[in-house]
Amino acid sequence: MKPAERYTILVVDDDATLANALRDFLRKDGHQVELALSGDEALAVYDRTPGIHLALIDLMMPLMDGITLMDKLHERNPDLAVMIMTGYGTIETAVESMRHGAEDYLTKPIEPDVVRKKIGRVLEIFGLRNRVAELESARGDGSPAFDALIFVSPAMQKIVERARTVAQTDASVLLLGETGTGKEMLARAIHGASERHAKPFVAVNCGGLPRDLVESELFGYRRGAFTGAYADSAGLFASAHGGTIFFDEIGETPKETQVKLLRVLQDHEFRPVGATRPVPADVRVIAATNRSLAVLRAELLREDFYFRIATVVLEIPPLRSRAEDVLVLAQHFVRNVSERCDREISLHPSALDLLLRYSFPGNVRELQNLIESVTAVSKDDPQAITDRQLKPLLQSVPAGPASSVLQETLALDQLERMAIERALELSRGNRTKAASLLGVSRDTLYRKLRDWKLEVTDS
Repeated sequence: MKPAERYTILVVDDDATLANALRDFLRKDGHQVELALSGDEALAVYDRTPGIHLALIDLMMPLMDGITLMDKLHERNPDLAVMIMTGYGTIETAVESMRHGAEDYLTKPIEPDVVRKKIGRVLEIFGLRNRVAELESARGDGSPAFDALIFVSPAMQKIVERARTVAQTDASVLLLGETGTGKEMLARAIHGASERHAKPFVAVNCGGLPRDLVESELFGYRRGAFTGAYADSAGLFASAHGGTIFFDEIGETPKETQVKLLRVLQDHEFRPVGATRPVPADVRVIAATNRSLAVLRAELLREDFYFRIATVVLEIPPLRSRAEDVLVLAQHFVRNVSERCDREISLHPSALDLLLRYSFPGNVRELQNLIESVTAVSKDDPQAITDRQLKPLLQSVPAGPASSVLQETLALDQLERMAIERALELSRGNRTKAASLLGVSRDTLYRKLRDWKLEVTDS
């Protein structure tokens, strides 16, 4: 967390000594701190103090417990971040409080380093959410064609600004980007914002064109041109007349086909197979590839053809380099699924932590599939998507932070260890009974004990 970032934190605990010590510690870290010794006092402080970012609430307090206070604060502000403080003996209730909306928990006695790290993690997410909200509110630009593109990151803003500019021309565009980054969506947006928007947008998968039928597929044919040609057929260029033709994975196009396409782009006409006269070609070309520009030019495309289709080159950055977009896209997909399924679906902070650390080899498409998959196997209403539901669907679970947004171990990993320790305590070290309490097999418990390096002797 940057030193310049100052947050207002509400500390609520009926133990005045602990509350004051926590206040002094947080103030030394540069935060503004409000103090309350009861639930009613906390509500009064919150009502008269604008801009509280985080509440640290003791779980066990007289008259009004921590969960009740959290519910009342969330009635006032559903987006308020809350962390529960709890003693070791009430860890099960702490877990329950996270299901009710707490971002994380702190165990007593409070350890300064743990407090600093966990608060830093929660406030970083808070800051990221605020930035996303600000950028989303400023995203309206009067270009409806680009509304389908969900982004707030500076990297994508630069790309889309260039796309808006080139949309007003007829220049050929080459889109670069990994699989799943949304190249076709950007191509459709460029077409939709152009003067050709009322005409067809025709997408062509170059890798799917059969080599022996490429010419007839692209340019059409006349009746009798070859065996089986029983009637005239308009090709893809004729279908896109007046509009835009989008060549996806242009690098898969055979060199001999590139020669024919080059002639169309140069002469603005083509000849259907079996025809004696050329046909005008009023078509804008947008091409895309998941290959690098160096490979595309050196190995896959003829130089003359490359320069014809790459008047403007736009490279879409991978999702792993755009933390802001991971958040806004995940929330967008969750909202869409929630509306479609008529269920209340949300992302638990643990899921957000995991998504922000994941490398997304499949980019935006993979993120959408993750949300679709994890909601398809549940009928919970409400459903809070957690990291444990997402992990089995990931290609590889991140071992450490891939982004500077989050730097700490997920809270639920610590909860797992605490739950195991608690079950062993209740069963007096009997692993069979502990496994039963946890609802897992004995083998699973043994593996977890090894993972956590917990040495326990059966009684």
